[in-house]
Amino acid sequence: MKILYSCLSKSWGGMEMVMLAMIKKLLEKGIWPELLCLSESRMHIEANNLGIIIHPIKSAGYFSPIAVLKAAGLLRRMRYDLIHSHASKDLWILVPALRLVKSASKLIFTKHVGSFVVKKDFFHRFLYERVNKALAISNAIAKNLNDTTPLKSDQIEIVYNGIDCAAFNPEKADRQKIRNEFKVSTEEVLIGMIGRFTPGKGHEEFLEMAKIISSGYNNVRFVIVGEASRGEDEYENEIKQMAGRLAGNKIIFTGFRRDIPDLLSAMDIFIFPSHAESFGVALVEAMAMELPSVCARAEGVLEIAKDGITSLFFEKKNAADLTEKVEILLKDPLKRSELGKAARKRVIEEFEMEKFINRTIEIYSNVINS
Repeated sequence: MKILYSCLSKSWGGMEMVMLAMIKKLLEKGIWPELLCLSESRMHIEANNLGIIIHPIKSAGYFSPIAVLKAAGLLRRMRYDLIHSHASKDLWILVPALRLVKSASKLIFTKHVGSFVVKKDFFHRFLYERVNKALAISNAIAKNLNDTTPLKSDQIEIVYNGIDCAAFNPEKADRQKIRNEFKVSTEEVLIGMIGRFTPGKGHEEFLEMAKIISSGYNNVRFVIVGEASRGEDEYENEIKQMAGRLAGNKIIFTGFRRDIPDLLSAMDIFIFPSHAESFGVALVEAMAMELPSVCARAEGVLEIAKDGITSLFFEKKNAADLTEKVEILLKDPLKRSELGKAARKRVIEEFEMEKFINRTIEIYSNVINS
């Protein structure tokens, strides 16, 4: 099975991380996908560190004749069985390249992020009629594909993202490492969130909750993990200034980290305040680490967590409701333990990486042989 992955993204977030995790698992199974990515992008750097075979190209926008020609040359030389793109905008490069060399390679793309742009005009029909299968990471994304693209319903399949529960295992993580690093005592309750600094992730509600909780509890600290998205440095600075005004030295900012399991292990309560997500990868990772969570009742949560079973839900954008739910868990350590154990059980049953990869390979085989 000869596969080319495509991710022509300059950013670094959940989509890019999930794709690299997929490639690593495929390599373990003896499948050697190669990667088409933007030259000198973060994806290029991270993939290179993993020893993946990379084909970097330069592209100034959605459609680049030079990038199309370079991709066409690659497709002509390598004769891949299947191409799997992780960004629909990559189709503007891949489809013209495939048609240029009259390639018979099958084409799949995974839709990670919803779009409100209707793509049923002549040019998009030209692109999507070359697609053999579209994978949606949630029901919301599947509906979005149905509503906005010319794809038929039988071309769309829901495949949830997977989490490596061996890597995200509370028994293997080092809880004290992070607590020692940031001088969090064993008596303190650490409440945290993970997310890129970009509007809509709920940083504001998290900080407003932190201010109220800090005024009533002396033994609580807060941690925010993540860095600014590309072009969002000003927003990150605004959030840090807001943190200084609201909660002072109670807030820890870690920046970008690779040791996410250890960071999650150091936490006692996880907050997922995002206003809307295609699929909340950070939430699944926290659940895999047996963390009780307080989640906004929003897309990207409802298919993952279960209110009152794995998590407590709050009304999105409502800091007062978030604070109320956090207080319930602060006062009830037994409830925290019960939610955490149920959360990991759900992840193992529904979102384990092995199941995800096996399903993906099955789809590859079916598409190639169809």
